Amino acid sequence: MAGFSVEKITNGITIVIPIFNEEEGIARLLPAFEEYMNSSKFDVNLLLVNDGSTDNSLIEIKKLAELHEHVGYLSFDKNAGLSAAIRAGFERSTTQWVGYIDGDLQTDPIDFLKLEEMIPSYDLVTGRREGRKDSTVKKMSSTFANWFRDSMLHDGVNDSGCPLKIMRRSVAMEMSFFNGMHRFFPALALIQGKKVIEIPVKHFPRITGKSKFNVWNRLLSPLQDTLALRWMMKRQAAYRISENSIERHNAVIHE
Repeated sequence: MAGFSVEKITNGITIVIPIFNEEEGIARLLPAFEEYMNSSKFDVNLLLVNDGSTDNSLIEIKKLAELHEHVGYLSFDKNAGLSAAIRAGFERSTTQWVGYIDGDLQTDPIDFLKLEEMIPSYDLVTGRREGRKDSTVKKMSSTFANWFRDSMLHDGVNDSGCPLKIMRRSVAMEMSFFNGMHRFFPALALIQGKKVIEIPVKHFPRITGKSKFNVWNRLLSPLQDTLALRWMMKRQAAYRISENSIERHNAVIHE
């Protein structure tokens, strides 16, 4: 990954940015992140994941990576979907915290500062888009999908699909991976017994690129995934260890 340097960072944050046919907007990313990167309490790294773009996105991504030592990239040989792009970015991050934002910048990177304020007390902090600037059909389908998801999973989140999140990398790595998992990060964290909170963030109209919205990926598929995840939550095998010899044994080994 050209120019990407995170090896020395242990308590930094890596923001994963999936890219699919967003060539016109890639040059906007660094200026949009400048204020956040300068204001964050962390060393901030950006990791762009090219999800098999068929335009010149990869060329533009490489140009961006050459401009800043804390910008890196991954590139898929073909389109694998948003969840795969996010997961690949999380897997290859070497920081304690990971975040996610869409490359279309309909959410503002400066709002990561709001999320950062909460992470001393929470394992996952997710945004809730205020005054959404999407089409009526997209907003209506999203509202229904969020209502259905919360009714089934009781995750207490109003906007699970908001593309602005920060979480512990260790929490992200323990989540079950499947296509569409990015819509269920809060529920997947709660399955682990982790603490989750939702914070209001700004939302803007799309300026570049094209929406990947359709009825299947915004409504029908998420409903199927919700039912599958509900089954998983209901089938959890809970247990509590009252005694063991492992900690005592390890304590002797490390003395």
